[in-house]
Amino acid sequence: MFQGKFLFGIVNDSSGNICVSAADLYGAGKCYGFVTEQNRREQEQLRILELNSGFDTVYWYQDANLTELQEDAEGVFLDSDGVIASLEEKTGEPEKGEHRRIPLSFKVDVPRQGNYKVTVTICSKEPLKDVLIYTGRRRLGYRGDIPAGTFTHTMTVNVCDIIPRGQTSLFVDKTLDITVLADKPRISSVTVEETLCPTIYIAGDSTVTDQSADYPYAPGTSYSGWGQMISAYFRDGIAVSNHAHSGLTTESFREEGHYAIIDEYGRPGDFFFYQFGHNDQKLDNLKARDGYFANLTRYIMECREKGAYPVLVTPIARNTWKGNDGSYNDLLSEYAEVCKEIGAAIEVPVLDLHGLSMDFVVKHGLEGSKPYYFPNDYTHSNDYGAYYMAGIVAREIIRVCADFPDSGYHFLAECVTEGFGDWNPPEEIILPVKPAVYDNVVNPMEGNRLLSEIENLPEKADRVSVLDMVIKTARFFPTNVYNDMFTDVVGHEWYAGTVECAYQNGMIDRNLVDGQKFYPLQEVTLEEFLVFAMNGYKSRKALPEERECAYDGGCREFARPYVRAASAVGLLPEDGSADLQKVITRGEAVELCRKMNI
Repeated sequence: MFQGKFLFGIVNDSSGNICVSAADLYGAGKCYGFVTEQNRREQEQLRILELNSGFDTVYWYQDANLTELQEDAEGVFLDSDGVIASLEEKTGEPEKGEHRRIPLSFKVDVPRQGNYKVTVTICSKEPLKDVLIYTGRRRLGYRGDIPAGTFTHTMTVNVCDIIPRGQTSLFVDKTLDITVLADKPRISSVTVEETLCPTIYIAGDSTVTDQSADYPYAPGTSYSGWGQMISAYFRDGIAVSNHAHSGLTTESFREEGHYAIIDEYGRPGDFFFYQFGHNDQKLDNLKARDGYFANLTRYIMECREKGAYPVLVTPIARNTWKGNDGSYNDLLSEYAEVCKEIGAAIEVPVLDLHGLSMDFVVKHGLEGSKPYYFPNDYTHSNDYGAYYMAGIVAREIIRVCADFPDSGYHFLAECVTEGFGDWNPPEEIILPVKPAVYDNVVNPMEGNRLLSEIENLPEKADRVSVLDMVIKTARFFPTNVYNDMFTDVVGHEWYAGTVECAYQNGMIDRNLVDGQKFYPLQEVTLEEFLVFAMNGYKSRKALPEERECAYDGGCREFARPYVRAASAVGLLPEDGSADLQKVITRGEAVELCRKMNI
């Protein structure tokens, strides 16, 4: 079985170990080396984040060399703080928000897919604070302070093929990545040993997946799924292989080829975790007690047929609240209940992430929960939130599996550790802003998603088209359920889920309803748009204090608070020149949605 030891820095070794200097970059026939901006630009394969460490520069530094490798007798290192200081000097703009850092990433080829015991040694004459060690596709292996002297940490890491984001075919992966973050991150030695042990295969969606991160890195502004943090809660001797992807459902996970990968590599004694629901609920054929129930049940039966252990995880809660009364809006309760029903019926452990994460969100409230989510996102956690949610999953494993009849689940519970302590976010998470000196650098991903999603709508904006825009702007989504609250909206219409979502979230003022009729295709005046928009706005941000404005005489009485709020947040010209009773166009509605800034 494969075994290799790598010694870093200015070392002399004649015992067969591989000596790695700061000049050793991965690629060009070399089966090990550091990954920097330089070789990432030169090698296309290194730019596919899911085949590498998951770290890449924020787009305006795409042509810069930030990873300035150095070496001494104790290893290879970089001065992350020094790089950040030089960037601030160049731009004239100090970094705002969290302290940001540059990752030190090392990559090595392994002979085959499977599990590897990885031991990282860091020798430092001074203590290192807030050290993070990630392996593979940005899966957390260690978090904490390191005292001066010699520090060693061992993790079990899975190497497996994957279908990367945006690709439709399988990519073979036989590489292993190790990334260290600190003020002055360094690596002194790495040992990689092939090992045979159980693997936890994870199937799920964007709330679970291995998310990539921009650098200069800060945990609050990095998307993260709990599946990439759960490895921090397991001792050495069990590995995590995360095949969750953004947008997946219980159906598309199989149809797009992801299930085939874990089905091929999974062995008797392995564990298969399933967490779906966020995207299933958007599709009519995947209602909780229909396609969702059937698909989960099939996965469980197939898992058992191969001698592996299935585990259901109820879908993680969103930070979603009703705009009309400020109460929590639980959109996933039925999907969580179905998981529990399946578990009880066929004796499968069910980890209630939904209930416990919802308790967390309700306890902290809309604003208090925000630091655990990516800025302006109400579904997807950042690194702080993912680590916290992974802790919930870990404690649920102990609670549920320790007393489960099958001894395999007992082993899983015994593998759980306490993690690495609390990881608390700052009160406010601030996204990095492109410095003015990089104004000429264009974001390769730039483009208005809202525009692309609604470009085929009719020129005149109707009620359901406007509601669809506001829902997308406020980062809600249509549901696949319609509760027949309006007689002129039929459940099979494309917009029924949009109307249901708007109704649930308090966007439809009762003054815009005639009896039980909503008139979904009626053209929308500017005044009506502002009513919908401000109800969506207050689901995400507090409305400004109500004050008189130049439009008080031009709107209906019920609409006046909404119009005043819209004026205060900059949706209307201050001079009162906008005609509130004018029917607006699709393009005008789009521009107003852009200005909402939520």
